[in-house]
Amino acid sequence: MSSQQLKNQTTQNERSCIWMQACVVRHKFCRLEYQCAACAYDRAMRRTAAENQQIREKGRVPKGNRGRIVFWKDKLRELPAWKQPCLHHMIGHIEFRACTHDYQCGNCEFDQYFNDQFAVHAVVQPVDVLDVKGFKIPHGFYLHPGHTWVKIEEGSTVRVGLDDFALRLLGPLDQIEAPLMGKQLEQGRKDISLRRAGNDAKLISPVSGVVTDINPVLRERGSRSSEDPYSESWILRLHCATLRQDLKNLMIGDQAGEYIDDEVNRLYEVIEETAGPLAADGGYLGEDIFGNMPQLGWRKLTREFLRT
Repeated sequence: MSSQQLKNQTTQNERSCIWMQACVVRHKFCRLEYQCAACAYDRAMRRTAAENQQIREKGRVPKGNRGRIVFWKDKLRELPAWKQPCLHHMIGHIEFRACTHDYQCGNCEFDQYFNDQFAVHAVVQPVDVLDVKGFKIPHGFYLHPGHTWVKIEEGSTVRVGLDDFALRLLGPLDQIEAPLMGKQLEQGRKDISLRRAGNDAKLISPVSGVVTDINPVLRERGSRSSEDPYSESWILRLHCATLRQDLKNLMIGDQAGEYIDDEVNRLYEVIEETAGPLAADGGYLGEDIFGNMPQLGWRKLTREFLRT
């Protein structure tokens, strides 16, 4: 394998799987934005590579196509050291940079800097967005039925926020209050508070984990959350020791789209039950639904759609 081969793969398709970029497999494209911790394919490949390694350690040769699978890091180690790409380059975070720590990221100062600085302050700008009757769901974001989202960052660290549906439903918020850093959140527990004009509501935590960072802007001025719910307006970051298990209870991709579609239909029913039939003009629901139709009732909306 040459460095030119690796370069061609990454430029032709920015979502080439890590295993494909390392030339362990010929064709495999990432559908989870390099969220390897949640990827069944990555787990299967790691398991097969480990089994083959055990066979080799016993002095035997693994057989068949399956026997050719090695861990992607070992494949890249066959390159000259200065041609071995940093993982952050492979997943599209940075321009080319050679790995300087033999893919032992835990010992790498640059990896620590990237995680501690860049990942905290970088603005996530989703490119591929699913539009469901005017409500947005970016590619790679997991949704909880209570309308919080989860975006995996590095390893077991995730970012959590409130989705487009909930923010447009409840309108500009005065404050979003999250537990302090170091506190433990539990999936399914009411750990986050919302406030607007004397009305309070609770958000269900989409995953379990320890709070590692809080968006300070939202603690003081929650209304910013409606401007861009999936980028600057994240609520908190968590380190999740049970991430793989927790993700099984969330939705992503088409499943999330179908869920939002059902929620929009249910919202139309709630509006028509309270305010009468809507005009059949084919348009979408606007911003600040509660603010424009307070007769819907804050408590009813939060109970039915935030699942609290």
